[in-house]
Amino acid sequence: MISGLQAAELPEDAVEVGRVADAWGIKGWFKVLPYSAHPEALFSSKSWFLLPTERGVPSFKGVARMEVQVVKEHSDSVVASALGVNDRSSAEALRGSKIFVSRSSFPAIGVDEYYWVDLIGLPVVNRQKESLGSVKELLSAGPQTVLVLEYLHDGKPTERMIPFVAAYVDEVDLKSRCILVDWQTDY
Repeated sequence: MISGLQAAELPEDAVEVGRVADAWGIKGWFKVLPYSAHPEALFSSKSWFLLPTERGVPSFKGVARMEVQVVKEHSDSVVASALGVNDRSSAEALRGSKIFVSRSSFPAIGVDEYYWVDLIGLPVVNRQKESLGSVKELLSAGPQTVLVLEYLHDGKPTERMIPFVAAYVDEVDLKSRCILVDWQTDY
């Protein structure tokens, strides 16, 4: 195992936020591909939990905890350094690893702001209380985000997309776990 990694278990509130793309430079830095256009969770957490790649020969087994030293934006990506990852070979050994952080380490958000991970799986209903499906994923589509819903149509899984903007989204109720929208079933 790489000297900077410690055997660990994923926290109960662990959220997958990215993966290690490759080594970056010769001093143990590595490039990270975040799963969000705004990867604040990577910047706010000092401990990352890694799961090795499923392809190839993993350089470590099980879940490993990494103490992050520096995380910064570089061009169109994120780069990081971690305790015990001191050379290019160690950084290359992390390639493909999935990165998880504890949800409790996410930075606080403002009113009417949401982490995408909190919206995944929420049922969506319209003003007539008709079910439109559940949030399968969110897409960043330029200036707006789009909810991708999954629902059954004639017994087959189908997708529906709704812009995640105030004109269509009336309310996001995380406590009741529901999203209310101004959208019809035939759109």
